[in-house]
Amino acid sequence: MQRSKSKAIYDRACGVIPGGVNSPVRSFRHLRMAPLIVESGKGGRIWDVDGHSYIDFCCSWGALILGHAHPAVIRGASEQMQKGTSFGIATEIELDMASRVVHLMPSIEKIRFVSSGTEAGMTAMRLARGVTERPKIVKFTGHYHGHSDALLIQAGSGAMKINPLATSKGVNPNTIADTICLPFNDFEAVRSLFRSEEGARIAGVILEPVTGNMGVVLPEDGFLECLRELTARNGSLLIFDEVITGFRLGIRGAQGLYGIDPDLTCLGKVIGGGFPVAAVGGKAKFLDHLAPLGSVYQAGTLSGNPVAMRGGLETLAILEKEGFYEELHRKAEAMTAPLRHALRNKNGCLQQAGSMFNLFFGVKKVRCKEDLKQLDEEMFIRFFHYLFERGIYISPSSHEAWFMTAAHTDVEIATAVGTMIEFIEKYV
Repeated sequence: MQRSKSKAIYDRACGVIPGGVNSPVRSFRHLRMAPLIVESGKGGRIWDVDGHSYIDFCCSWGALILGHAHPAVIRGASEQMQKGTSFGIATEIELDMASRVVHLMPSIEKIRFVSSGTEAGMTAMRLARGVTERPKIVKFTGHYHGHSDALLIQAGSGAMKINPLATSKGVNPNTIADTICLPFNDFEAVRSLFRSEEGARIAGVILEPVTGNMGVVLPEDGFLECLRELTARNGSLLIFDEVITGFRLGIRGAQGLYGIDPDLTCLGKVIGGGFPVAAVGGKAKFLDHLAPLGSVYQAGTLSGNPVAMRGGLETLAILEKEGFYEELHRKAEAMTAPLRHALRNKNGCLQQAGSMFNLFFGVKKVRCKEDLKQLDEEMFIRFFHYLFERGIYISPSSHEAWFMTAAHTDVEIATAVGTMIEFIEKYV
């Protein structure tokens, strides 16, 4: 595959952008190749600057549930842009978007919009501490809640490649002293912590109810219920980070799927329709602690940006249509069922939650971050190259979710499945 223009652009970018990229995993350094430089996208495909087409199962890391450049989203955002792109002043469209989310997600009574998942996680954590007047936050290893200092500990996503503990240099040790990390799906570790003297100092527990940033890892039966019971009894807040799963796993997110009522919810990705937006929502009695009503401060010039709000509204309107998720999940199953069958006698597995899924090489099941130590990284690198050279793009990490969109066609799915099975039968 001839990619001279991509390589030239990347080389020039390295001179003015650290590592040539604005998010580490985009560099493809761990894949030992020049990164993908995208020029455009439409439906379930993207095109690079060298003119190559790829069936895209990364889809802006799950944000594009409708696919690239969906006509309704583009039309709505364009109409809003004619009125102005940013004001830093309240607008009616923020009310429209907030009302829509509150209507769709029963656990959310009020919502505050921000610009990124990192901001959402940071705000939720600050709010939990402000509400409870306690210092400790509990998170789980392999779960990623953005790159704010206090949550960048044994995290998932690209941070895993930087440091074994996924704790960045430059983070003040005092900042992370009140963050407690536990293994995901470890009932006894959680119960033991809440029984200990530290239990009375726990402000909140934050987690991805279904992980996407260490691959798709589902909660064990009863684990989310255990967290809900322990936090409620202890007076701690249960925080669901649904930046990925919100409106991805269903119209009520993972919390609707599992029937859990969290105190706070972080949203992002899908609610922006491809524009940068995130949010913290939850019970009014907690959200009302945010300024200007309360003394927990949060602010942002682009929070509730009208273009992003319009993109999100157009997206949610389509998701609400009858049969949307049934068709999306049918497409996902058309891809995952044959792959799962092809892996049945191989050293690998496929894990899935609705329209998010991925393959793990070298393990038969992943239930926590510790299981990722057994991953066959070299096999994944070989797999990624094999697909890439044949016009199929997946998330460029062995432990990141892939995503189905409403725009992927049955022909594209069949092409991808055939290529993946071909690799599995030859090399795994």
